[in-house]
Amino acid sequence: MAYDFDLYVIGAGSGGVRAARFAAGFGAKVAVAESRYLGGTCVNVGCVPKKLLVYGAHFAEDFEQASGFGWSLDEAQFDWPTLIANKDREINRLNGIYRNLLVNSGVTLHEGHAKIVDPHQVEINGERFTAKNILIATGGWPQIPEIPGHEHAISSNQAFFLKALPKRVLVVGGGYIAVEFAGIFHGLGAQTTLLYRGELFLRGFDGSVRKHLQEELTKRGMDLQFNADIERIDKQVDGSLKVTLKDGRQLEADCVFYATGRRPMLDNLGLENTGVKLDRKGFVEVDEQYQTAEPSILALGDVIGRVQLTPVALAEGMAVARRLFKPEQYRPVDYKMIPTAVFSLPNIGTVGLTEEEAREAGHDVEVFESRFRPMKLTLTECQERTLMKLVVDASTDKVLGCHMVGPDAGEIVQGLAIALKAGATKRHFDETIGVHPTAAEEFVTMRTPLAG
Repeated sequence: MAYDFDLYVIGAGSGGVRAARFAAGFGAKVAVAESRYLGGTCVNVGCVPKKLLVYGAHFAEDFEQASGFGWSLDEAQFDWPTLIANKDREINRLNGIYRNLLVNSGVTLHEGHAKIVDPHQVEINGERFTAKNILIATGGWPQIPEIPGHEHAISSNQAFFLKALPKRVLVVGGGYIAVEFAGIFHGLGAQTTLLYRGELFLRGFDGSVRKHLQEELTKRGMDLQFNADIERIDKQVDGSLKVTLKDGRQLEADCVFYATGRRPMLDNLGLENTGVKLDRKGFVEVDEQYQTAEPSILALGDVIGRVQLTPVALAEGMAVARRLFKPEQYRPVDYKMIPTAVFSLPNIGTVGLTEEEAREAGHDVEVFESRFRPMKLTLTECQERTLMKLVVDASTDKVLGCHMVGPDAGEIVQGLAIALKAGATKRHFDETIGVHPTAAEEFVTMRTPLAG
């Protein structure tokens, strides 16, 4: 049977665009459907605008520290609408780049909501198209628990478009998105409370990292409230919000921001017309080659709920394109040693196993740890400390994990991730000459393991 397209991609986010572009480059006839914005969550309401806001929030520290280096400044003034307008301009520029990437690679772009009619047919804007393969790359969507008054809360989707910076912000959640936005609001001058129902935020990260960040955020004056959850939200006559906690306490805020998880975006996608199956959490079930229970339909990225990171979706998109249209170049995605950063203030960078994971896996663990005040701060009143940590297998000397909390942690850990991917040992670290004076050199000068 002759199909209209060899590959029809639903979703023009990172993974979908990568799969489409490379499939077209391999000679396939490809279409992409997008109902919202080109570039997906990352470009529009995720990592890119968030990082721009983190940069904006960091200036408060720079101004504060400048006097130690001889700079005298008038009182700094921050203007939220200027930051948001400049952010919007940059996102619009990136949308255009994504459009050009698709069109210039020979991909047909359909703008509208695509629905799967049957395993080989898609309907969009009243038209139907057939495809040999359909790729679901629709990503995730933030969800707010349906407590009384939940309609008064916002998610990350709305946070990027607030007309003004709220004076009092209550951030709910314990994951990296909650921690990052709490840092943004706090750094830009809002009175910020981070509320989390668990014992300590960033579950799954190394214990030393979690505790160190808690100490640093507390030093900076952020209000951290653990073992706390919201019962209801009531809007007051003056527009403010009265938040009642499950323990009976009440808090007041101008904005309640929920970052308590994301669900796969499968609304009105037509999966009931196919044999595609979902797992118990609602994500699309796929095998190791991203194929669903319906042989002609594939899925990747956040919608399959594996590792929900942009570079992972890019790698998955490349793998799908190669397997379908350039099999001699195919290689599976390796999910081990994936580096990641949390753009909290201070930043977190991490790759490999946490100390807890290493012990649980049965390794004979040695831990090397360093906490120090960065050189930049020695001329200032700031007492922030950086944490660096290596998790090592004592019997093989192999470095199993590398963790950092401090300025530029993500930038530093990226290079170390290559070393860990290549199987570096602690001896390799010890025999590497450091770049002096830098914070990064601390990773190659830690000689004595922690006792116990």
